[in-house]
Amino acid sequence: MSFLKRKGVSLSPKAYLIDALSAMAQGLFASLLVGTILSTLGQLTGLSILTDVGHFASSVKGPAMALAIGYALQAPPLVLYSLLAVGQASDQLGGAGGPLAVYLISLVACEAGKLISKETKLDIIVTPLVTIVSGSFLALLMAPSIGKLAISLGSLIMWATDLQPFIMGMLVSIIVGMALTLPISSAAICAALGLTGLAGGAALAGCCAQMVGFAIMSFKANGFAGLIAQGLGTSMLQVPNILKKPIIWLPTIVTSAITGPLATIFFKLEMNGPAIASGMGTSGLVGQIGVYTGWLSDIATGQKAAITSFDWIGLGLISFVLPAVITWIISTLCQKAKLYTDKDLNLNL
Repeated sequence: MSFLKRKGVSLSPKAYLIDALSAMAQGLFASLLVGTILSTLGQLTGLSILTDVGHFASSVKGPAMALAIGYALQAPPLVLYSLLAVGQASDQLGGAGGPLAVYLISLVACEAGKLISKETKLDIIVTPLVTIVSGSFLALLMAPSIGKLAISLGSLIMWATDLQPFIMGMLVSIIVGMALTLPISSAAICAALGLTGLAGGAALAGCCAQMVGFAIMSFKANGFAGLIAQGLGTSMLQVPNILKKPIIWLPTIVTSAITGPLATIFFKLEMNGPAIASGMGTSGLVGQIGVYTGWLSDIATGQKAAITSFDWIGLGLISFVLPAVITWIISTLCQKAKLYTDKDLNLNL
């Protein structure tokens, strides 16, 4: 154990399930998601340079995710740089389920590289060799199966949501929304499972319920700074307060249980843009941009005739209006029942 500690290998669930997963989402955001946005802008404006730059960004999503994971695990430089090849191999061989393959394989390759780092006089050769070979071998051996597993699980969730839009709309909305508020990455989860379609719409509804909900219900305590920080940033800021008084989470959870089924049954809101956008909520308006890019994609493939007023109304209500109104009502009732006060929502910004 002393050797592992010296090499920075902690075997910590927090490092692997929270830090690495959150970092992977950032890597995916800085490549695929930004690339998709740029490509969409290029299509809308006719500027081919934006489309090209978007393609460049999207094409390095595997290496970007692996690099981010290595950074989160505090990998030495040679290990960090070597993970680029591991990420490329895992993403390419994992197919549509590439993000999950990159995540799992990069964890192993990173730790293997850290164990051998600076243990020999030929470190500049041995460390990259161990990292790249171990990661690439695992990618060849496991990435296709991991990718298929991720897609199968995502497809099962999407199939179940299409079959039972009320129940699954509620469950997906609640679970993904809570994941967004917890110190784990809802975006990475959605990306790893390839969660799109109605299930993606339900996930978006749940995330928006958490972010907009907390922003509105804590407005008296945190003002406009809190409104922006939570509404366009992340509801994760409330985790310390949730740990102190879990009941403050009730209004946003109930709201997500309401808006999820509304998204799937009434508005038929689908996320057919990048799967990562399903777990982004209103953060930087990435979720809403994802829905819009999905509309454009559906129009281009003939699956959708045009973007209607009902589409825009549904997106606006699910993303902003309903989370704000419903959460405010429930929170007001909770405070009248003296379950908590505004002070319990203070972020100390």
